[in-house]
Amino acid sequence: MTAPSNSVHSEPREQRFLVLFDFDETIIGESSDDAVIRLLPGQQLPAWLTNSFREGHYNENTQKVLAFMAEQGVSEESIRSAVEKIPAAPGVLKLLQFLQSRQQDFELVVVSDANSYFIQAWLERAEVRHLFRKIFTNPAGFDTNGRLVLLPYHSHSCPRCPDNMCKQAILREYVADRQRERGGAAFQKVFYVGDGANDVCPSLALGPQDVAFTRRGFPMHRLLVELQRSAGFKANVVPWVCGEDIVDCLERILKER
Repeated sequence: MTAPSNSVHSEPREQRFLVLFDFDETIIGESSDDAVIRLLPGQQLPAWLTNSFREGHYNENTQKVLAFMAEQGVSEESIRSAVEKIPAAPGVLKLLQFLQSRQQDFELVVVSDANSYFIQAWLERAEVRHLFRKIFTNPAGFDTNGRLVLLPYHSHSCPRCPDNMCKQAILREYVADRQRERGGAAFQKVFYVGDGANDVCPSLALGPQDVAFTRRGFPMHRLLVELQRSAGFKANVVPWVCGEDIVDCLERILKER
């Protein structure tokens, strides 16, 4: 990713690399929405509700689902338990263990179109919340009626992204803010780990020194393969099936020092 130009450096920094993680089907092995929907009678949504969904309006659609679940008597306790039981994606816990062992090199953040309640619950249960400096996601919390209320993360003008979140805008702002906080020192490399179509937009902000880790066979992978044919796409693309694939790549990069 191209960082804002600034040649001023402060005291030597510890963390040279930034790693951004998606959550659903990247850190965890499935969609957190799907996991909680299985709490409903019949383990699925009624047709009238799914037929009301609008493309590109994730936040609005999810609010409908959460309101329906509250009406059906699905409790906070059962939702939290369902989220906590979602298995990690293959090898991701080993990847996080590796990153924890190299905290002096890697700064970690989550950028997800899920919600703060699901993400916090899962990370805390897995005992990995402390590894992440920041979580960017849609705010969520239970109201007095027992309904999980979801709010949009922000508004934006990006035509590629859902109306509630542009991950590229978040990435660019975070990198610029961190460079200022680090006295003008930019990250040597930025790594983005994802799987979905909405992980393509932030990958477009990566530079030739950066890496987009795309889950093999998922939408992000298929779309980036097409984009690689375009001269406008700059980042390196490394497909992954399990977290160990990412560890192998990061270990090679660390040896380049």
